[in-house]
Amino acid sequence: MNWLDKLERKIGRFAIPNLTVYLLAGYIIGFVTWYLMPQLLSWLTLEPALILRGQVWRLISWVLIPPATDLISIIFLVLLYYSLGTALERTWGSFRYNVYIFSGIFFTVIAVFILYGVFYLLYGVEVPLSSVGLVSTNYITMSIFLAFAAIYPDMEVLLYFILPIKMKWMALVYAAMALYYFIQGNVVTRVAIAASLLNFIIFFLSSRNLRRFGPKETARKAKFKRQSAPHMHYTNGAKHRCAVCGRTELDDPCLEFRFCSKCNGNYEYCQDHLFTHEHVK
Repeated sequence: MNWLDKLERKIGRFAIPNLTVYLLAGYIIGFVTWYLMPQLLSWLTLEPALILRGQVWRLISWVLIPPATDLISIIFLVLLYYSLGTALERTWGSFRYNVYIFSGIFFTVIAVFILYGVFYLLYGVEVPLSSVGLVSTNYITMSIFLAFAAIYPDMEVLLYFILPIKMKWMALVYAAMALYYFIQGNVVTRVAIAASLLNFIIFFLSSRNLRRFGPKETARKAKFKRQSAPHMHYTNGAKHRCAVCGRTELDDPCLEFRFCSKCNGNYEYCQDHLFTHEHVK
């Protein structure tokens, strides 16, 4: 049991379900604020100097800063990240998803305070970070996309609702874009990108059970594969079939299949029923 499992047993009941909805609602509120009262955004930004003077609400209010200022982009982001975020929460569970999002926010806040301290040491004065660039949750939500692509690399999505493309190729495009913005962007943009990528790397490396790559585990998997292989041949040559809906990889090449460790027997389920089926005892 890794540290996330232990933490979930202690405080998992405090997890916020449907966190993506609240995050995207903040985007919409921020966009409406920018459109109707743009001067109000200056009271929401993440400014360490003002936070240290008592404006502590900025530790949270900066998540309302919209990542885009045009309506089409906001609509596209909301639809895309609602789909990916809710699917990721169903896969991980609400608690792990909460940890992923809030740790991204936490890393960003810490990185911005470190940047503020570096500026103060270099120049001897308080440099308003808003004069350099605004910090938003843009790259934190983009890390949702990165996490989803890492779990379902072969799943296809419709880019701009038209072009079908696999998640792994979109992830490569995202990585190239992030690298470009990191090189060409200002220091605040670089800090935001670095914080989101650090969150992705730490979360996946620290929550992964590395023992499954050991010799004993590798041998056990090979033995299971040999034993189950004769039973995994279905109609028309399919090798995977969901025990609930009966779909195979021939019905939809984008389907992901997994065995359930809690079921008594070799029962395989598609991504839509892996976390919703009744366990066979």
